Amino acid sequence: MMSFRGRLKDFRIPQSTSWLLTDIAEAKGRQALYKKQAPQILKALLEMALIQSTESSNRIEGVTVEADRLRPLVLGSVRPKDRSEREILGYRRALSLIHTRAAELHVTAEVLRELHRTIQPDSGDAGEWKKVSNEITEVRPGQAPVIRFRPVSVEQTPAAMDELCVSYRHAIDQEGVQPPVALAALVLDFLCIHPFRDGNGRVSRLLALVGLYHHGIEVGRYISLERLVEETKEDYYEVLKESSVGWHEGKHDLIPWMNYFLGGVRRAYRMFGERAGKVTSARGAKTGLLLDAIQAYVGDFTAADLQGAVPGVSLDLVRRVLDRERRKGNLICVGRGRAAKWRRNIGTKGGN
Repeated sequence: MMSFRGRLKDFRIPQSTSWLLTDIAEAKGRQALYKKQAPQILKALLEMALIQSTESSNRIEGVTVEADRLRPLVLGSVRPKDRSEREILGYRRALSLIHTRAAELHVTAEVLRELHRTIQPDSGDAGEWKKVSNEITEVRPGQAPVIRFRPVSVEQTPAAMDELCVSYRHAIDQEGVQPPVALAALVLDFLCIHPFRDGNGRVSRLLALVGLYHHGIEVGRYISLERLVEETKEDYYEVLKESSVGWHEGKHDLIPWMNYFLGGVRRAYRMFGERAGKVTSARGAKTGLLLDAIQAYVGDFTAADLQGAVPGVSLDLVRRVLDRERRKGNLICVGRGRAAKWRRNIGTKGGN
């Protein structure tokens, strides 16, 4: 809410942010082309993004499952066997809800509470605002925890969330604020309010996806924005820290967080363009993704490593592709069984 109190209407966008906005707008214009030209690769990318998004957004918060259980939980119909698996399945259901009904999910306090209920089905306070004031702490090895930020109090949280949602919509509809700019501010303010006892990070990433969908930015369907956050986790926490200083007084600096947020969207679009534009349906979308992943390896890798790089594929397909490339002379296999290592045969045409 503090980012919207008279700030965004006359907000002077720096050149660095303008470049990001321009790149995103241009990439958004190419979405329809990829949808028409590469339907098979989009299906493969969708499965891959579902798995990566579910895994990464939960893993950032310390929720993990066994590697061989992840794909069946996300893409299959296996029943979860513990709380962690139920939260994994809950996040996957939230993603499906957004992918299929984003237009109906308006930015309101109730929608955010619905998303929270979905991702934390076992929590006793699922979908409820926090009942105890919380603190955001920084923990470093060998040092005592340091309080990094004090969010909005319990008493102020309901009103703060209502104000935030109304202010976001007003900024876009009445004040003419560019939607990606308003969305970046929305996510920052949500994290500063920290309205739930637990699960705020996961809900914030779902909120970002909903907002992007509303404004025609659909890259999160095919490229995992959550995985990009996990890969830059140190930067993520650092810019949040930097942009939250002075937030309660409305004197915080939006730019570090805004550029990080928009930079992630631009990076996702670049990855989308590379994958959708490079892999041809003639050799099979998933096979093409596997071959591209193999080309990216410099050292040795295992079949499990390759499946992890392209999580929407089965281990059987991975093994078939590896065996075929070995027979072509493009790969060298060292060892046997699950521990077998593979490496590119740089001396061949296919290994270059």
